[in-house]
Amino acid sequence: MFNIRESDLPGIGRKYQIETRAGDKLIIVIHDDGRREIYHFDKDDWDESISMITLDDEEARQMAGIVGGMTYMPKALETIEMALDELVIEWYKIEPGSDCIGKTIGELDIRQKTGATVIAIIEKDQKQKVSPGPDSVIAAGVTLVVAGERKQVKALKATLIKGGA
Repeated sequence: MFNIRESDLPGIGRKYQIETRAGDKLIIVIHDDGRREIYHFDKDDWDESISMITLDDEEARQMAGIVGGMTYMPKALETIEMALDELVIEWYKIEPGSDCIGKTIGELDIRQKTGATVIAIIEKDQKQKVSPGPDSVIAAGVTLVVAGERKQVKALKATLIKGGA
């Protein structure tokens, strides 16, 4: 099970303890001066650190962008989120059987009903339609790139599944 716990380190910064689905344990310490320390622990002995790296603020931000998929999104990923303060950008694949299939963005009244915005449509052949208009038809298997606050994106997903009903 994926689990993240965080705790304040008074006078130092903040600590994040991450247990991955694969059974790895990482601890990330973000120092108040901007340094980041990342510790990787032995799967068999979670008290034994097997590696550690230190990054300055710029290195950590560049690495976060890479790991977070901001510079490259693997084709195998169907959904991904990037949180930018309150803004969430998510890739959402339209599954066969969704009620929104064959309807236009305008028919679904997405922006007015949910507050979220469809910023791109990526077709199965990877063709991209950036900033699709209200006349853009949603097809099975396309991936929508949507933006909004978390609750708006959740409402947009519900609208896509229910077809605007």
